[in-house]
Amino acid sequence: MTQTHTPYPIRVGVQLQPQHTTYQSFAGAVRRAEDLGVDSIWDWDHFFPLNGDPHGNHFEGWTLLAAMATLTQRAQIGCLVTCNTYRNAALLSDMAKTIDHISNGRLILGIGAGWFERDYTEYGYEFGTPASRLAALEQSLEIIKHRWEVDVPKPIRNPIPILIGGGGEKKTLRITAQFANMWHSFGDPATYSHKIEVLNNWCAEIGRNPQEIEHACGTPRNANPAELDSYVKAGATHFILGMTEPWNFDAVARLVKWRNERQG
Repeated sequence: MTQTHTPYPIRVGVQLQPQHTTYQSFAGAVRRAEDLGVDSIWDWDHFFPLNGDPHGNHFEGWTLLAAMATLTQRAQIGCLVTCNTYRNAALLSDMAKTIDHISNGRLILGIGAGWFERDYTEYGYEFGTPASRLAALEQSLEIIKHRWEVDVPKPIRNPIPILIGGGGEKKTLRITAQFANMWHSFGDPATYSHKIEVLNNWCAEIGRNPQEIEHACGTPRNANPAELDSYVKAGATHFILGMTEPWNFDAVARLVKWRNERQG
């Protein structure tokens, strides 16, 4: 694993998972995260809890993003990640543009092919196959980018940054190379470094500058500075912690402190 040089500063984020909570508690967590100095605040796009009581409280991700836009003033916001086939692509483009305006240009469109079968079956969406969902994602991204070009008003941040989540080497990373400004995945530093190598190869194949894509990673809650530095060496620059209520921001505070010291 060799040192990867990128044009991006070290940034930290938090994914506040909208399950097993109340809106009032979630809103308080959003405010707390911004007060601590994170660079990005995310929710997710599911209709039911992913763990714990499967019948517990859960809130819809894009409606929450509109609220998050008004609860914050500085941090970027986004869905980590939107499940593409839950919404018509042209509609999603308009939703994203609207929240871009509400937030004064702080939205990141996080998007992926989708995977949680319960969402599909209970809400009446066709689950399909991984291949069909990835094909739909590619088609949707073409539509979304086109609508941002022709609809009015234009996005404030034009184009809105697109984050694609996933590590599939044959299709997901190719789609990332083609469309994304950011990429998010999980794995240990060696795995993460390998995925970046594959992504860079796709960029070379399609003629894209790989440095146009910021690398975000799911971050272990108890990661120490040496572990975080190993992810930086692997090529990560945007570190995102996932959290579920009861909210405990100790790990977030440590991550912000590490960011500040590393950039100081």
